[in-house]
Amino acid sequence: QVQLVESGGGLVQAGDSLRLSCAASARAFSGRNMGWFRQAPGKEREFVAFITWSGSRTVYTDSVKGRFTISRDVAKTSVYLQMNRLKPEDTAVYYCASGSAVGAYDIWGQGTQVTVSS
Repeated sequence: QVQLVESGGGLVQAGDSLRLSCAASARAFSGRNMGWFRQAPGKEREFVAFITWSGSRTVYTDSVKGRFTISRDVAKTSVYLQMNRLKPEDTAVYYCASGSAVGAYDIWGQGTQVTVSS
């Protein structure tokens, strides 16, 4: 079975931290690039962060640089998004995605809600 399952979302206050997890099946994880995206109410889904299959390279959207960190654990076939100094504008449904080529994601999770109150 090929799947991604996100967890770790919740309701927090501005300035707090959250760690999102994405548990992947082996086929959705091994040798594949992993990304986090988010979609706020009334807005299109946007890219948040990306990590290569080897873990050697990470990329972030400008609005989260210095606050968010993406990582992956090969043994657990999981990818994480550590989110610090959260802001109300970070409120969104966060999705984990997997792809075999940079920028091409073909496996998506169902999403986890993150709500940041001011």
